[in-house]
Amino acid sequence: MRTNIAVVRFPGSNCDLDAVQALRMIKGVNADLLWHEERSISDYDAVVLPGGFSFGDYLRGGAIAAKSPAMERVSKVASSGRPVLGICNGFQVLIEAGLLPGALLRNTSLRFVCRWVSVRVENTHTSFTRGLRKGQRLRLPIAHNEGRFYASPSILNRLKDEGQAVFRYCDEHGRVSDAANPTGTIDNIAGVCNREGNVMGLMPHPERASEPILSPDGSADGALLFESLIGWLNC
Repeated sequence: MRTNIAVVRFPGSNCDLDAVQALRMIKGVNADLLWHEERSISDYDAVVLPGGFSFGDYLRGGAIAAKSPAMERVSKVASSGRPVLGICNGFQVLIEAGLLPGALLRNTSLRFVCRWVSVRVENTHTSFTRGLRKGQRLRLPIAHNEGRFYASPSILNRLKDEGQAVFRYCDEHGRVSDAANPTGTIDNIAGVCNREGNVMGLMPHPERASEPILSPDGSADGALLFESLIGWLNC
């Protein structure tokens, strides 16, 4: 059975082709690159919003893209229970569109941070982590200036209680600490999901860690998220 996934391209996207390539490497997957005004987005089995600088990050990251024609259709995909993944700028778009809770602020350093990091899996009941182990450590790269996740105390408590904090930055031993937090994000949160677990956003780039040749240590941890997605769609 063929799985069809839409990767939405906004003006300023620059990780769209990387996402398409990572998905097409999985057997049985057809990944199409679709312009944000394309009406057929809502016809796909799943949608990926890639990283980049949609609409030049004017106002703030993801703010203008969240009002684009694509997001009305992406919202329909999400409400139908189909998976929607936002990577970096795509995560910003999902928050700005109200599909995920919280906010993404500038890094505490007020600088663009580009480096490889470790994240710990906190929830394996989402469309994107069902094939992973709770507590599993993944090596993924980050590259962003506005990736500091923030939520009010009440929302943060709800996220933790309901398992919506999917990934947290950690050290090489899987320990969550201030030293392992690259951007000052609250509670080391690197990715969150909605209550249903079919919409997820994360700041690290799994598509940039989907082949051993892309990683400094030869791992391909990013591919695990895409493989989990396909496994969920085919179960």
